[in-house]
Amino acid sequence: MKKQLLLGLCAALFVGCATNPVTGKKNLNFVSNSELFPSSFQQYSQFISENKVVTGTADAKLVEKVGIKIKAAAEKYLTYLGQSQYLKDYRWEYKLVDNKEVNAWCMPGGKIVVYSGILPVTQNESGLATVMGHEVSHALANHGAQRMSAAQLQQIGGAALDAATSGKSQSTRDIFAQAYGVGSQVGVMLPFSRSNESEADKIGLTLMAIAGYNPDDAIAFWSRMSAKSGASGTPEFMSTHPSDATRIANLKALIPEAKATALKVGVIK
Repeated sequence: MKKQLLLGLCAALFVGCATNPVTGKKNLNFVSNSELFPSSFQQYSQFISENKVVTGTADAKLVEKVGIKIKAAAEKYLTYLGQSQYLKDYRWEYKLVDNKEVNAWCMPGGKIVVYSGILPVTQNESGLATVMGHEVSHALANHGAQRMSAAQLQQIGGAALDAATSGKSQSTRDIFAQAYGVGSQVGVMLPFSRSNESEADKIGLTLMAIAGYNPDDAIAFWSRMSAKSGASGTPEFMSTHPSDATRIANLKALIPEAKATALKVGVIK
């Protein structure tokens, strides 16, 4: 039984690795877009039906304008990468929702929501493009599917651990279980999430540059976000996001590459 579980775990790791066409990296991914998108679209529709969508205002029109430009940039970038078919099943939407939270997100398949609470921080069109480019990048890089796959792998690993320690005393099993929990949460899941955030920052800079925005403006947005969050907060090693200082330093280093890529791809006017 133990051998079968361990073999299953190894097989899952081998079979579950897929190359993302946007990043060019092999990532853990057990979930295809054809499986993920229908559920994503359904959840999005439910969210929209249960929340107040803002329409007809200047802010709502700006969200749609920036969304269309980021979508066009994504399509242009994927074509440049020779992956134009990658977006064929995307169903783009851009909605402003009346919510005081400082947040925005893009579900797998291109369903974008911007909360009104983040607009005082974005302040302008390029600030909004920073946010929407970043969130779209999560979708393009399949981060949602990767997180689901990682969670599935944790479940498989937990079952293998339980079987492997079945002959031990309860106290020993508790120690192993605690070690597995801490190791998987701090050692794997949180750094994995920070890696996703940094990857989305990089792709997002490229998208906003292709869309005709100045990626230097991303620094101004994240500086405002840092000022809003304040100096105190969760230590970086226990956070699912890079610290503001780390993020800003990384962005500054990535801006020249984003601009160079935009020139190669062709900036959208």
